[in-house]
Amino acid sequence: MTDPVSPLRLSASGMQAQSERLRRTAENIANTDTPGYRRKLVTFDEAIRFGRATGEVEASPTILDRTELPRIYDPAHPMADDEGYYLGSNVNLVVEIADSREAGRSYEANLKMFEQTRQMGASLLELLRR
Repeated sequence: MTDPVSPLRLSASGMQAQSERLRRTAENIANTDTPGYRRKLVTFDEAIRFGRATGEVEASPTILDRTELPRIYDPAHPMADDEGYYLGSNVNLVVEIADSREAGRSYEANLKMFEQTRQMGASLLELLRR
């Protein structure tokens, strides 16, 4: 990476990626009890522009967690089969809460970097005016 990349763009890309991650964890938490729901995941990749890595981060398209759905016994459930089982959700609430906290903290760190960079730019302009 030979071209200088704006720290503002770097932190903004990090905030955008973490907000996408928070969106997916919120969807997962909301659908914890939805029968047949598969957990949604997002991964991060380095952004490539004009064939070169930029140092920025971008979220991947949504990936479905392919772990096996739990079979839940409830003969009274409308989705139950002949044996009384239906497929539950593979969302683990504890994992989702931990992921959302981590994404929130990462978002805050990128926001602080954004604010610091902006303040440093404003201070430099003030010095140049003198």
